[in-house]
Amino acid sequence: MMASSSGASSGSAAMLRNSSSEEDLQQVMDTRKRKRMLSNRESARRSRMKKQKHLDDLMGQLGQLSKENNEILTRMNATSQLYMKIEAENSILRAQMDELSHRLSSLTEIIEHVNFSSSTFERREDSAVPGAIGQLGDDFFMNPWNNANFHLNQPIMDMIMY
Repeated sequence: MMASSSGASSGSAAMLRNSSSEEDLQQVMDTRKRKRMLSNRESARRSRMKKQKHLDDLMGQLGQLSKENNEILTRMNATSQLYMKIEAENSILRAQMDELSHRLSSLTEIIEHVNFSSSTFERREDSAVPGAIGQLGDDFFMNPWNNANFHLNQPIMDMIMY
């Protein structure tokens, strides 16, 4: 019995060593697994922090760009209003320039007509022809605005006649 008990005891010792090796191996594997899990958790935490920082940076950029966009829109609206105001003033000035050019042209025609009439009257008077004034016609001196060579616009006529 001894032999069997020693054989059983050596088998049990081998099993104890085997089971001890397996337990050690299991402990090593469990330790590695825990380290890997901790490492993965830490890596995931860093990744989340990095994503959050990136999101915060993007939100900051969004705020800054929105502010700049609003400032540009405000300046653009002010510039557009100024442009419209200046364009309206230019339109008025162009209309006034056209009117004044037309008046100048009309006044130039009046001066030319008066000079022509004056020289015609002087020639007729110098000729000492009896009834020289009558040859020009009473209508010429009474209503020179009806002369075919003389064209005026109504505002100029009103300005001169009154």
